[in-house]
Amino acid sequence: MGRNFCLNPDDLGNKLNKKIGILGGGQLGRMLFEASIDLDVELHFMDPDPAAPCANLGASFRVGDINDKDTVVEFGKNLDIITIEIERVSRAGLDLMENQGKEVYPSANLIGIVQNKILQKGFFEEHGFPTAPFKVVKNLTEIRALNPDFPFVNKIGEGGYDGRGVSVIRSDGDMNRCFDAPGIIEEMADIQKEISVIVARNKDGEVTSFPAVEMVFDPRANLVDFLISPARVDRKVEIETEALANSLAEKMDLVGIMAIEMFLLNDGRIWINEVAPRPHNSGHQSIEGNYTSQYQQHLRAILDLPLGNTDTILPSAMVNLLGEEGYEGEPIFEGMDEILGLKGAYVHLYGKKRTKPFRKMGHVTLVDEAEDQLPGKVEMVKKILKVKS
Repeated sequence: MGRNFCLNPDDLGNKLNKKIGILGGGQLGRMLFEASIDLDVELHFMDPDPAAPCANLGASFRVGDINDKDTVVEFGKNLDIITIEIERVSRAGLDLMENQGKEVYPSANLIGIVQNKILQKGFFEEHGFPTAPFKVVKNLTEIRALNPDFPFVNKIGEGGYDGRGVSVIRSDGDMNRCFDAPGIIEEMADIQKEISVIVARNKDGEVTSFPAVEMVFDPRANLVDFLISPARVDRKVEIETEALANSLAEKMDLVGIMAIEMFLLNDGRIWINEVAPRPHNSGHQSIEGNYTSQYQQHLRAILDLPLGNTDTILPSAMVNLLGEEGYEGEPIFEGMDEILGLKGAYVHLYGKKRTKPFRKMGHVTLVDEAEDQLPGKVEMVKKILKVKS
């Protein structure tokens, strides 16, 4: 959905002069801050970690519990807009601020849906979005009583994050890996590719999405290892994933940005896996690879500014820099000199003071006019650049 957009200088000034509070001060907040500099937007952060990546950034940084209602409300008291860079925040606090007339994006209602995979899957089903067939379960005893066919996936209802809270159950011997808590079991997807589409919607209803990206996961940590942008899929899949993303953004009444992770099945069908209504790991490459980054797009959306052009400038790849197994402590980035000398390589370090196995410590974006050169460059980065201590 597009619209004609004309702002007089006073209107534009009013929008850009709003003080934005961000719950969470991790690497996503850090990259939001970088995007805010170009728009001269004032950001304020709160995070429980005094050494968080955003600790020395923005107009202010406050150490506080983002899951505590009163702390969240107090943080937002003198701010104009509240947004997030992590979903694990106090919905009650967001609800209260909305009732007080505060602008909260994404809404408390959307946060509540996303925080609970039972509600999230129910939303997909209720509104006719394709997703893996599933059943709601109360505990391990109920899972055993259902006697589901192997393999299946068990997802905990609340508390799962960044690869945690998901178990693939392939045989009876794996049943002890199920969660003894409310959640879902769902049919194992016959996956051809895992893809993600990032969609943005502003308060005025303008919607735009980025080209789908193709994600490859590290099986040890269930985290994205690397991705290719745009995804190597046919035009039919591009059109279908974009339509699903745009429709879901409208149904969820999104204001801001949202990553929609999808499965492209071997039979050509597409299932929506889950969503994250915030900047996302699958959009990092947009900083160099697209005309507008996901971070600037998020700021545009919550400020109700015109959304930016999401077209691809050059094919790109993104490699997550994860802490190596067997190392914990102050990070050392081994092989950095060689990667900094690689044409088309852009290194982003997150400023985290300690590394540990599989912790996200940074990423490298690779751009190249020849898309077929990207996989080789990805392997080079994975081989050479190691995060140790």
